[in-house]
Amino acid sequence: MIEHKMDLSATEALFAALDAALTDMTPVMNDLGELLTTSTKDRFPTGTAPDGTKWAPKSQTTLNRYGAKKSNRVDSRPLFGPSGLLSRLIFHEASATEVSWGSNLIYSAVMQFGAAKGAFGTMSNGASIPWGNIPARPFIGVSATDEANMTATLEDWLSGAVEKP
Repeated sequence: MIEHKMDLSATEALFAALDAALTDMTPVMNDLGELLTTSTKDRFPTGTAPDGTKWAPKSQTTLNRYGAKKSNRVDSRPLFGPSGLLSRLIFHEASATEVSWGSNLIYSAVMQFGAAKGAFGTMSNGASIPWGNIPARPFIGVSATDEANMTATLEDWLSGAVEKP
């Protein structure tokens, strides 16, 4: 019988380092969150959805309503309202196993998915909420560039995780 003994301590150390890194992926999830948050904010000036399509323009009725209120600034770009908050208030949360990003503004889901006139009922004066159809203007999502950047980030992180021992 032929017997061969091998010293696998280096390989075992690599697996141990990888196991430890995969147990708490908070650092790389935070990096991915930063990447996705930045990418989302960067799409606002061009009015582009993650899939590369242009957002629907604001209707003339919406522009007229903003203009009728002297206190409102009128910005014709989609998703840029009087406060300008939506384009700035994009955040992420990272944990050991996941990352999420988006906006907690109450109207952000309507901007992302759209809403039909009256979808949320009526006001006390009988006016529809919303007063007109709002087209979906997806601003949260993963573009092809995002996916490539996420892959590169994960590859770099994994390489660093196995180089530590």
